[in-house]
Order: sequence, then C-alpha cells, then structure tokens
Amino acid sequence: MTSHRACSTCGLVHDVPLVPERHVARCTRCGSVIRHGSHPAAESRTAALAAAALVLYIPAITLPVMTLSRLGHESIASIWSGTIGLLAERHYVVGLTIFFFSIAAPIAKLAALFVLSYGGRRLSCTAKSMTYHVVEFIGRWGMLDVLLVAVLVAAVKLGDLVHVTPGPGVAVFGLVVVLSMLASISFDPHAIWEEAE
Repeated sequence: MTSHRACSTCGLVHDVPLVPERHVARCTRCGSVIRHGSHPAAESRTAALAAAALVLYIPAITLPVMTLSRLGHESIASIWSGTIGLLAERHYVVGLTIFFFSIAAPIAKLAALFVLSYGGRRLSCTAKSMTYHVVEFIGRWGMLDVLLVAVLVAAVKLGDLVHVTPGPGVAVFGLVVVLSMLASISFDPHAIWEEAE
C-alpha cells in the first residue's frame, strides 16, 4: 500500500510504500527524509499549549495594557476596556477591528487547535480539514491588531503632551501570542489525513 507524501524540503510529491521499522524514505530530488507518521507527543503538546494560552487569555485582555498620561490626567486601559470604550464613543471600525482581531479570532483559533489536537478523534476528516482551514485563515490576520494598536499609540502620542507607559497586560498578552504560535507550529496537519488513511 502506498500513500502520497510531499518532501518538506523541496515539495516533490512521492508515492511512498509502507516503510519498515528502522528504515526511512528519502526524496528522489534532494535526498531529504520524507516524514511518515506524526510525532507521538504532537497532539498532547498542541493541546497543552492551546489550553495554557486559553487560560491566560482572560488576564491578557483584562489587565492594563497601557497607562496614558495626558496633561496630568492618567487613564489606564486594558484591551477589553479599550475596545468597549471605543465602541461606546462610536469608533465602530476601530473598536470592532480590535474586538475581532484581539479577542474573538485568537480565542476561536486556540479553541479550534485544542479541539483538533485533544478532541479530534470524535470529528470526521472533513470537519477536521475545515477546522484546520479556519485556523490557517485566522492565523494570516493575527498581527493586524498589533499593527493597529501601534498606529493608534503613534497617533495619540503628541510629543511631550502625552506619555504612554506599558502595563502588565502587555507581557501576559505577549505570552499568549507566543503560546499560540507554539501551538500552531506543534500541530501536525498531516495527522488529519493519516488517521483517515
């Protein structure tokens, strides 16, 4: 029985027969080892990283991200309070953009990765594939919120009139971003189709 496998180095697709133990299949173009099977700990590692990021997500969006000092008046903002404040002041485009890209999309991505890695055996191959495509789509837009916040801070910071100080929420949010990236990297999408085969 053969299965189609792509070389992770050059991308050439091969018909790889069943490989005996202590043997490897090599790419005919570049000589790299063609992977077969996923790492035994890949699913549990992805589930643990996604769960840790989900647990830290509440403090990440509720802890103060920045303290804004303007003409002697200080205001403390978290991602959640900033989003609600922008929506309350009718800045709908900016508020909804931050809500979607900083709150809704990352939670959806982490939850999908957790389901794929921990509860994926209960899903059909089609459902897993669709879920993974959603994760990939959301991942492409992952840095838009950071860029938007940077632009907003640059627009608000008017010389010496305004002073912006980062808060503890920045560190926690940064840790969530790192955990999310590690969960995405450790997830092996080939496992979706290998289980089906």
